[in-house]
Amino acid sequence: MNSAFYPTAAVLMIAAITDIRSRRIPNWLVVPFLAVGILVGGVTRGPAGVGESLAGVATAVALAGVLCYLRGMGLGDLKLCAAVGAWIGPAQMVSALVVTAIAGGVIAVAYALWHRSLTKCLDGTGDLIAGLGKNGFRPHETVNLDNPAALKMPYALAIAVGTMFSFYMQ
Repeated sequence: MNSAFYPTAAVLMIAAITDIRSRRIPNWLVVPFLAVGILVGGVTRGPAGVGESLAGVATAVALAGVLCYLRGMGLGDLKLCAAVGAWIGPAQMVSALVVTAIAGGVIAVAYALWHRSLTKCLDGTGDLIAGLGKNGFRPHETVNLDNPAALKMPYALAIAVGTMFSFYMQ
């Protein structure tokens, strides 16, 4: 098993529980995890390891940053992805984000069903897609995290599921 498995699993478990309870992923958790990931990369693999860790961070920021810009993902989720990227590198980060997207979709449907708002959420998804086509690449005026009426799910759970599955895909 990859040496990043256990520290990543521990941080993701804490992040998911915290996000479910408070809808926040704390900086005290993700910032040190990111820094230690880069440090461990350097200690175990030298300058190439630092490069690999930084490339993992960059991959997470580039891919998840799009959702953050569109206000479909919070900054805590983005920072968690970046910190995970420091530990697992760019190739595994891509796999983790693909599975995270799938897990996020499944969790979102379950979450919407639980809150009895599946139709509203599906309508919002359609509005979001149509808005991107009509208004270009910018946040939708109502389908975003800044809308107090929007149903918001704790996404750290999807990040945790996607990342943990990615360890078995390598």
